[in-house]
Amino acid sequence: MYFFLCNFSFLDIFYSSVTQPLLLSLLLEGHGIISFSECITQLYIFMSLACTEFVSLTAMAYDRYVAICKPLHYPVLMNTKICLLLTTSCWLIGFLDPLAHTVVISQLPFCRPRIINHFYCDLTVLLNLSCVDKLFIEIMTYVVGSVVALPAFMLTLSSYVFIISTILKINSASGRHKAFSTCGSHLTVVILFYSTVLVMHMRPSSQYLLNQDKLLSILYTAIIPMLNPLIYSLRNKDVKKSIQKIISYK
Repeated sequence: MYFFLCNFSFLDIFYSSVTQPLLLSLLLEGHGIISFSECITQLYIFMSLACTEFVSLTAMAYDRYVAICKPLHYPVLMNTKICLLLTTSCWLIGFLDPLAHTVVISQLPFCRPRIINHFYCDLTVLLNLSCVDKLFIEIMTYVVGSVVALPAFMLTLSSYVFIISTILKINSASGRHKAFSTCGSHLTVVILFYSTVLVMHMRPSSQYLLNQDKLLSILYTAIIPMLNPLIYSLRNKDVKKSIQKIISYK
């Protein structure tokens, strides 16, 4: 579990670092300039890290499934080699999946004023700057997103169906509480991440509202990565005890 949490923490740091420096520059200076190549690079890295996060959450769900549903086999099924293989696969899938999509977007003709009304190079904003029919790109977005997001979501959902089914079979209330606390943090992060990203990107372009989308973007690019360490830490008994000592000391 801690191996995957360590990988997830590094992923969150990189994920936030792609967009937040430009946002800080805009807040401090009131304006920002980004070249076309930098914009496309930012788009690709951001989408790649988002895909990596989808797959990583699925790997973590599988880890919780093995820990709760097959506890005696856990040391064998989740040894160091398997953990490294799963983590490496997550990063490879994440960076390969949006590659073709990014190449297609980089070849689009942009005939409108190249002013991005956003704090980073978002896919929707770039499509709005293009003067070609967006239907093909939208279909490609759904297809590319479904290749990673849909299987990841279904595998995560399946893992939690088995997890909840196993927990409900535990006789003691303390045992059920311990099992729920083991996967509660991960489930909270999954719900937050999936709900914001899917609502943001899996919609027709006609339903986009610029100001609303900026707020959603802030939510899943900055606030959720910031909350993830708190969500996991507050489930840790040692962290809780330390917080209680600080409060009682004050």
